[in-house]
Amino acid sequence: MLRGSFQWMKSLNKSIILNKIRTSGSISRAQIAKETQLTPPTVGTIVKELLEQGLIKESQLGASQGGRKPTMLVLNTTGFYIIGIDVGPEDIQFVISDLSGDIIDEQEHPLTTGIQKQAFLQMLVEVVTQLTQKHDSLQFIGIGVAMHGVVDADQGISIFAPNLNLRDVAIKQHLEAHFDMDVKVENDAKALALGEAWFENKTTHRSMIAVNVGRGIGAGIVIDGKLFSGEHGIAGEIGHMTIDLKGKRCTCGNDGCLQTVASGPAIGERAMELLAEGNPSLLEKHSKMITAEMVHQAAVDEDQLAKNILEEAGNYLGIALTNLIHVCNPSSIIIGGGVAQAGEFILAPIVETIQTRTISDQAQQTPVSLSNLGQYGSALGAVALILSELFEPNMN
Repeated sequence: MLRGSFQWMKSLNKSIILNKIRTSGSISRAQIAKETQLTPPTVGTIVKELLEQGLIKESQLGASQGGRKPTMLVLNTTGFYIIGIDVGPEDIQFVISDLSGDIIDEQEHPLTTGIQKQAFLQMLVEVVTQLTQKHDSLQFIGIGVAMHGVVDADQGISIFAPNLNLRDVAIKQHLEAHFDMDVKVENDAKALALGEAWFENKTTHRSMIAVNVGRGIGAGIVIDGKLFSGEHGIAGEIGHMTIDLKGKRCTCGNDGCLQTVASGPAIGERAMELLAEGNPSLLEKHSKMITAEMVHQAAVDEDQLAKNILEEAGNYLGIALTNLIHVCNPSSIIIGGGVAQAGEFILAPIVETIQTRTISDQAQQTPVSLSNLGQYGSALGAVALILSELFEPNMN
């Protein structure tokens, strides 16, 4: 879809009506007018345009209110598609999603340490080209990119991706030069938070924090229904919250950051250290190379050392989240990313630490849950970047 068409689609009244149809599931023109306080002629004109555009479609007849049964309107979820891109520290995940978040295709491509800026951008272009050509019968509405590290979302620039050592990558400008679609770029943890709000119906939460725990650790903070980026876009970089002043050197150059003790690589490294000290464990057979996934599997197999390692990581995460609760006081916290696959092994110590360390009884009961978006969390968050522009949902 042409960028001009996208701008036309997301004008204020159209977005209000689109979002009302989306959240209602099925609604009549008269009910839209009543609930949005737009005049019936305005609603009728815009609905006609949206039907012609293919964003909505007419459904079954509704219940009569004393006269003729009204024709119901529903979102045409398969009328348009979005490409979501999740750029992690080790690989890039590409998905094609319809407007409801159903994924119809995906590709994953590894990233090599030290990849150069131009090679990185070229990879994005090549894979998006492959996907659009493979699905040339679909109408694409935009490209969302969830990028780890510090992002200037307004300009669509990756300021600093520490694990790839990339700086000042103009992702939005580059992709829009190759594809006639709108492109939105955001930090991956912030995108995850938006995806949770969008696809998991968390829009009623005026404040929440979504934490992405994988090779790195980041958080998306929602305050009063809006993503909070801070003055310079680094709000939520909790992976670089100092936990241990005498701790290990982090990829950011500081010592003792949270991600040096609770990220996926940190969990694997901790296992290696404890094995080197002579601690018995099922992990001994993997002594040359241990990953967080191996630690989780050993914990599932009742290995005490593995359980202790995950508990320790969970305690550190709990301390960091306690700090966030004291600063932001969110209504809920959601844990996503690869480490979240450890389930209760990681969640239980997080909750216990929060309940032990938080200063008020109410804050101690802050709900903490695992993300239901699974392996597509940040990629669907990238999709939500485009959807939120189109629908402009009120997350209050």
